[in-house]
Amino acid sequence: MFTIDLSLRNTAFPISVQRKSAEDAEAVYQLILAAMRSGNPDLVELKCEGKTEKKIAVRASEISGVQIVQKDGTSTSSGRPPGFFAVTAE
Repeated sequence: MFTIDLSLRNTAFPISVQRKSAEDAEAVYQLILAAMRSGNPDLVELKCEGKTEKKIAVRASEISGVQIVQKDGTSTSSGRPPGFFAVTAE
């Protein structure tokens, strides 16, 4: 299972959705990167494959970072890997 974490401006906790395959996770990652690069305040809508009832909609202009993490049991006690940060190109 792969988790895609979104870091939002002025929000302490990331939002996450899950994908079952690496290819699906990479496709979501590329979709989010394209939305961030566009500079438009368009909505990005995502559904979670891990929890099928989970849906999120976020303005692309509010996303400050994105990462993919493979869930393999080596994360911290909080369930999140250490060291989430955003890299921006200006």
